This record gives sequence, structure tokens and C-alpha cells, in this order.
Amino acid sequence: MLQTTRLQPGAGLDPFFNARAIAIIGASDDPTKIGGRPLHLLKKHGFAGALFPVNPKGGSIQSLPAYTSVRDVPQVPELAIIAVPAAMAPAALSDCADKGVLAAIVLSSGFIEAGEEGAALQRQLSQIARERQIRVLGPNCLGAVGIEERVIGTFSVALEEKLPAAGHVGIVSQSGNLGSFTMQSVVRRGMGISRFMATGNEADVDIADGIAALARDSQTRIILCCMETCRDGSKLLQALEAARAAGKVVVVLKIGATEQGQAAAASHTGALTGSNAVIEAALTRAGALTVQSIEDMVELTAALSVVPQALLPRNRGVTLVAASGGFGVMMADAMVQAGLDLPELSDATRARIQEAVPVAGTRNPVDATAQMSSRPDILYKLLTALLEDASRSTLVLLLSLSLHNPRLSGVYQEALAQIRRDYPDRLIVLIGQGPADVTERIANAGIAIFPTIDAAARGLAGMVRLGQTLGQPPTVPAAAQNWEPLDAQVFRNEFHAKAFLARAGVPVTQEQVVQSADAAVAAAEQIGFPVVFKIVSPDIAHKTEVGGVELNIRSAAQARTAHAQLLARVAERAPQAQIDGVLVAPMVGGGVEMITGISHDAAFGPVVMVGMGGIYAEVLKDVAVQVAPVTQAEALQMIASLKLYPLLQGVRGQPAADVQAMAATVARLSELALAYAGEIAEIDLNPVLVQPAGEGVIAVDALMVAARPQA
Repeated sequence: MLQTTRLQPGAGLDPFFNARAIAIIGASDDPTKIGGRPLHLLKKHGFAGALFPVNPKGGSIQSLPAYTSVRDVPQVPELAIIAVPAAMAPAALSDCADKGVLAAIVLSSGFIEAGEEGAALQRQLSQIARERQIRVLGPNCLGAVGIEERVIGTFSVALEEKLPAAGHVGIVSQSGNLGSFTMQSVVRRGMGISRFMATGNEADVDIADGIAALARDSQTRIILCCMETCRDGSKLLQALEAARAAGKVVVVLKIGATEQGQAAAASHTGALTGSNAVIEAALTRAGALTVQSIEDMVELTAALSVVPQALLPRNRGVTLVAASGGFGVMMADAMVQAGLDLPELSDATRARIQEAVPVAGTRNPVDATAQMSSRPDILYKLLTALLEDASRSTLVLLLSLSLHNPRLSGVYQEALAQIRRDYPDRLIVLIGQGPADVTERIANAGIAIFPTIDAAARGLAGMVRLGQTLGQPPTVPAAAQNWEPLDAQVFRNEFHAKAFLARAGVPVTQEQVVQSADAAVAAAEQIGFPVVFKIVSPDIAHKTEVGGVELNIRSAAQARTAHAQLLARVAERAPQAQIDGVLVAPMVGGGVEMITGISHDAAFGPVVMVGMGGIYAEVLKDVAVQVAPVTQAEALQMIASLKLYPLLQGVRGQPAADVQAMAATVARLSELALAYAGEIAEIDLNPVLVQPAGEGVIAVDALMVAARPQA
């Protein structure tokens, strides 16, 4: 059970990092046991506050007087570390609350991960935390560490030999081992740690609390988050907005595919908006950067730790420089595959390159040959030309192993130092490896260094995404308006759904529902041939699957035949379905088929989706999702992110599609999702025909699903 309303995200977490007195409940004299390791580590690494081992046997534990109960310790500990069997943990936590302890870390396992009996014990912990106003980390967690204060509430082997250097990287992870490995990797990369927190089963404190606490922490500049799932989307977004407002960068490694929001869905939209996609979209919009591996997380952190946010690139252009044409091609391949662009250099820039290095290849990537490293002034002249190119691209320089060569290293360091002094407002990225003192000196000058070409490509692409996201203002929800009360009829069939959507401002086809062949002919003549017939039934969500669609009907005679054939097919393939009639609609031609809709995510609530549509929507799975609401500009960005977006720009002589009208429809639909949250579970518009630019869009088919069963 997760508390979400008692406190603001991150409130009350300070004792986990800076407690001045700590009780260890279940303390052991054996430093290899879970009850013995925290006490051992606290003593080993020089915690300056008071330590109170608690064990029913009393006596002495690790040379400190032990107390039989936390109630008996001579002062009120701000933090308690609980390492007792699961069945004893609720009583131990209750004793801590009675004593006035502010926060507790429950290291013990055997809770919700162990079955219903353990789940009941975990619910007791949640209840005590909520009712007694004590913050609880865990259970089944690796605990927390405040590095500078030497507050060690963990049994992690990562601290066995020495404590990491104090620094500005904070880590919050749901997985203890993953978080511990991340901490070790950050340290090996030469960075310091501010805080570490592993939330485990999250009976009280969750990953959003950790992010929010680090957002307020003066020692933390970069927040690394290892996330398996999200239980409370609103709270997570609050925490991320707090981090953005505080100028903290959040890098998230999202692992695992949660089942939240992926239950069987009646609509294409529900099937295509998996929770993982929603989480990633929501994180990105809130200013976080998602990565795919710990290695990428660490390398990106190393770059972000030396590059000010003001220098993060807003465009995807990169200018590549190497002393080898082959390396230049490798760089180009990696950068393009990562989603970056290689703009053409101007004629003036190319002339300046040849002036600096007459034998150089002057296209991007620039093959500067070994001559670029012959003298610092030559390299400086070359790099100056590239930095002053009109493209304002990020400069990426491949050094390979040159920094290990004293002569070449001297050339590069002198030229780069001068470049940094003369161009302090430009992002410069190096690819190479060298002695630690040399790479540290270059990094301290604000120049990012990646060890490999692939790492640089992924890292730079991440920096671009982050720069673009942080450069956008937070989403402002649409102004509230008076929406019509929802009638249960809108969920019954396509006709009623479209009528409601039309009143809400969504463009749909004008149509009629008929009960006979004669009425079908009359409706078709009134609408104007050609027309389409579709079965109308509350029991048939996808009409094509039962033969419930007749297209391109061009005459009265054809209409009579089509009407009879359609009803016969549906009777054969869906004999139990209720039939409300046959829908007669204009046969709309042309345009690009898209899909848009809304669904409900268990963690984030209403979400909106847009993608390439038609009968193959679920096969293509070319979609973008976002938490509702979205602005028209955000909807346009979603559309532009689709793999098949070039189809909308016009190919092979086809006109460009009206993406602005499609974006407006997506934005309007997202407002509906928010306005009727709790009433509408899903809306599916597929296909939506996007006409040529300036001619709008029209939803050809629509399905609405109620959030609750309808009477």
C-alpha cells in the first residue's frame, strides 16, 4: 500500500542522509550478517554521531553497549535501521514511532515478494508509517547513504573497502543491486556521490520521494534513477517538475515491461498504449532523460557533470573531425544511427579548412589527416573554422588514443585550452582515451569526453534530447470548460460515438443509421454516391473482422445487394451480436490513414495516442503516446516522431498532409480524455484520413469504451 496524499513528495527524508543518532534494531556482533553490516560500516567509515545497537540479548555489540529495546536508548535516534525477521518488523517499527524516531530503514525481506502473509505484514508497515508520521524506506531494500555525513544505512558490499568520494551525483533505485552497481560504476568513472537510496518494496517512501528529496538537496546536481515500475504517475511527475525547477538533471534507466495498463483492450488505442511507452513519454516531457543501459547512464553523467545546462545543444547537427577518413565514416554512421544530423559545411568554412590543412577533406565528416595534430596553432585554426560555421553544430573531435602520446597530447591540450577560452559558449565533444590526469584536466575545462564512438553518439543524442526538453516550458493544462454530461448511448455504437465527438469538436463523417434496404438506398441518395455501409452493433468493436463493412457503393442496385450481403456475413460470423442497424456514410477518399485515441494508464491516468492507422495499425505499431492533456504543439511533435512521418510530408509526388489539423484533433481528444476521466476508458478513431495541407482531417470510424459497465 503506497501513501500518496499525506505528504509532498520527498518530505521527511532528511534523516536517511544526515541523521545525527542512529539505532540499529536487530544488531549483530557478526559484521557479515545483515544486522551487523550497517553498524560495522558506520564505525569503519567514521560516522560521528551516536550509535545504539538494539538486540533482545543486550550486552555489548561490536564494542558498543546494546539495548534490549529502542525504547530504552538514552536519546531519540533520528534514524532506525531495522534488520529483524519480517514477522517482527511491524512491532519494531511501532516501537520506533513510540520513541519519536523520524525515519526507519527496513532491510528485512519476506514481505509482499513472499506471498500473502508477507503482503499483510507490509500493509502493517504502511499503516504505521501513515498513522504515526514516520517515514519508512523498504522493506526488502538496500537502504540509504549520505556520503559526506557518513550516514550508512545499508549492507551493500560497495562500501566494504572504502566510502566513495563525496560529489554531486545522487542515486535513487528501486533495485538495490542495480543501484549499488550504478554507484560503483559512477565512482570508477571518477565522479563523486552525494546520496544513495534504494526503495525496495516501497511500503511508504517510493522512487518519486527519492527524486524529490534529491531535487532539494544542495549537494546533488545530477540525479540517476533506476526504475522498474511506476505506481503513482502524478507523484512522479511532481518530483520531476521539482527537479527541473531546481535546475537538476534527472537521468532514468527504465527496466522491465510492466503489465500496468496492458490488460486486454477493446480498442486499437488500448492495445497500442503500453505502460512502458507512457512512462517514457511522461518522463521525457517532465524534463528527465531516459537511457537504455547503465553504461550509457554513466557516460552521459560524466558528460553532464562537466557541461553546463546552458551549453546543451538544441539542434541535432554535429560536425565531425578525425585524422582518418575511415574513422570519420565510422563516426558518421554512429551519429546518424543515433538520430543526429551532419549538416553541409559552407563554402567559406571549407576554404578555411584547406587554409589550415591543405590536404584535408573538407566535407562533414572532416578528414583532417595527421597534419591537424602537428602543431597547436594548426589545430586551433581548423577548429575555429568549424566552430564559426553557420550551422552552429556541435563539434565532435576524435582523438582515439592520442592522449597517451606525450607529444600529441601536448598539442591537443594546448589547442583545446585556447579554444575553450575563446569559445566558452560552445559545446565541444571529444572521443578518446588517455591518462586520468589528462582527461580530468580536459573535462575540468568543460569539454565532454566519451571513450568510444558509439558511446559518444548515444551520449550526444541524449544531450540533444535533454537540451530540447529543458528548453520547452512545462505543459499548461487546457482551460476548464463546460462539457456536456455523458450519456450511456455514446458507448453503444459508432453512430452515437461520432455524434458525441462531433459536438465536442472532433471532425467526423456525416452519416445515418438505417433499418432496411429501402432506407439504405434513400440515405445513400441523400448523402450522395459513393457511400460505405457498416454494421452498427454494441457487440462488434472491429467491423472488418466479421465482414461488417461494404465500401465504394455507387448505385441504388449495388446498395440493395451490399446491404443484404453485409447482414448475411455478420449473421454468420457473429450470430450472437445485437444489430442496431446499418450505418450509411460518404465514401471518403484520399488522404493518409492515421489513428488517434485515448486510453487509461494505471499509473498516469488518461493518455492520448497518435500513429499511422488503418487495418495494420497494430502490426505497424508506429505510434507516439503522452499523458493527457497535450497542446497542439506537443501533438505536432508526437506526429513528427513517427517513423513513417515522411509519408505525411509528401512523397513520390503526393501533397503534404494537413498535420496541423491532425495535431489539433489529437490535442482536442486529449482534453476530452482529461475532462471525462473516470467515465471514458478508451476512444479509438481509426482511420482518421489526413487530407492535403489546408483541407483538414476526418475520422472515418470511431469506438468509445466506458470506464464502468453500462446498465
